[in-house]
Amino acid sequence: MSTRTIQSIVHFFAPFALRGVDEVQPPGDYAIDQDEDLIDGASWLAWRRVATFIHLPAVSTNKMTAQLVEIDPSELEAVLKQDHEQEP
Repeated sequence: MSTRTIQSIVHFFAPFALRGVDEVQPPGDYAIDQDEDLIDGASWLAWRRVATFIHLPAVSTNKMTAQLVEIDPSELEAVLKQDHEQEP
């Protein structure tokens, strides 16, 4: 089965928390990876998301240690929506 990773950057204007992440994270830009598998047998190319990861700390942080944490993509969307609605 073929797999691919889609990479993107999300921006948080305020501190945020996600399940599975021990600490509240500061505002900033965060790298997101979405792993997808090719669905076999389809008559066209179709991909299914199998995992979503956030890179911690934020991209702009100068910390040397980085973590890759698996997160729920629907929770990420909800937290981003709430953050952007509260943007000053």
